[in-house]
Amino acid sequence: MIQWALISLVVAVVAGLLGFSGIAGAFTEIAWILFLVGLVLAVVFYFRGRSTTGRGTTGRSTTL
Repeated sequence: MIQWALISLVVAVVAGLLGFSGIAGAFTEIAWILFLVGLVLAVVFYFRGRSTTGRGTTGRSTTL
């Protein structure tokens, strides 16, 4: 998600340098939205992975 945000930001900068201000503004907004969504997902997955409830485990030992 962050990669797509960076790509959109690069497209916005290039479009702005070429004089396409409307396209540059649109891609800047897209980049900002993708960045926020990626950041929220990263935080959610970070805290979900740190849970101590043991969800997703069968309780069996993995050693033979």
